[in-house]
Amino acid sequence: MARYQAGIRTETRILDATRELLAEDGIDGTTLKAICERAGVQAGSFYNLFPSKEQAIMRVARDAIRAVDPDPERAGTDTLDDLVDAYVTFITDQPALARVYLQIGVSGSNDESAARRFLRHHVRRVERFAETIKREHPEVAVAEATMTAEVLLGALDGLAFRWVLDQSFDFPKHARAAVRQCG
Repeated sequence: MARYQAGIRTETRILDATRELLAEDGIDGTTLKAICERAGVQAGSFYNLFPSKEQAIMRVARDAIRAVDPDPERAGTDTLDDLVDAYVTFITDQPALARVYLQIGVSGSNDESAARRFLRHHVRRVERFAETIKREHPEVAVAEATMTAEVLLGALDGLAFRWVLDQSFDFPKHARAAVRQCG
């Protein structure tokens, strides 16, 4: 039991260090060495918990996204507005992490498994948005709801990129406009 608790504490230190470094130095400054130094762990301990730096970064991003999830139990209670508001909150409340999230999405990362995980994450987002669209508009065919979800998410990601480049851009206003256009 003590060994399990030590592993949890080590994982927490690594994730905290990764989060802090991403906020301070971005993805380029978040090296494995810097993570290990900040967390006070050896590289071997890091690799016992994460197969790569990118996996730790994706975990930090996933945890941040989950923190704003309007329906974490996936009970089907969220609305399209709820989902968009959660994405807007993630992007605007955590700009350093948002940059990293968008960078990984665009670059696919240097780690193929991280790129595959990001793609799976995107596909799940499309499915969730499509389910919500279908729930709100039962007359819409599944294929059409999926297409609308893909277009809406593409618009939201594009608007998020715009906001990351110029934070005076009114991302929340444009995100809501995208929902009206697609919804």
